[in-house]
Amino acid sequence: MEYESKLPYHTQRMHAAAVYCSDGRVCEQYDDFLKNGLNLPRYDRVALPGGPACLAGYTAARLEEAGVLDELKFLVDAHGLQRIVLIQHEDCAFYKSHLQVREQSLEQLQKADLVRAAHMIRHVIKMDNVEGYFAKRTETGVTFVPVKLD
Repeated sequence: MEYESKLPYHTQRMHAAAVYCSDGRVCEQYDDFLKNGLNLPRYDRVALPGGPACLAGYTAARLEEAGVLDELKFLVDAHGLQRIVLIQHEDCAFYKSHLQVREQSLEQLQKADLVRAAHMIRHVIKMDNVEGYFAKRTETGVTFVPVKLD
């Protein structure tokens, strides 16, 4: 089946990338937050299970780490990235299933992993403008809480 999108193609880059979990339950909320909360109508996406978790130094995620670092280096060079946004989300199956993290320590660990991922990006890619957010469900949607990465 052939399909033509009626959305316009934008030639101007936003010079920003977002790294987040590929969980389809929160992808629309990520887009809404990045567009309306951070004023990024377009951005380069790096979506994979666990998102920034792969940059936190887990042995179980070494292959993903190498791939994401390679992708980010490419995007910095080819697209002129000047800003990287890292997002973790509540109830992430990557942590529960792949990393075997217990529910009661999950959010705290994910926030600490945002700090570790930012350090990795700053050290390996030499990108200082890194932001972190934790997405939490509410009764009516999802709230994005800033996480201090210093």
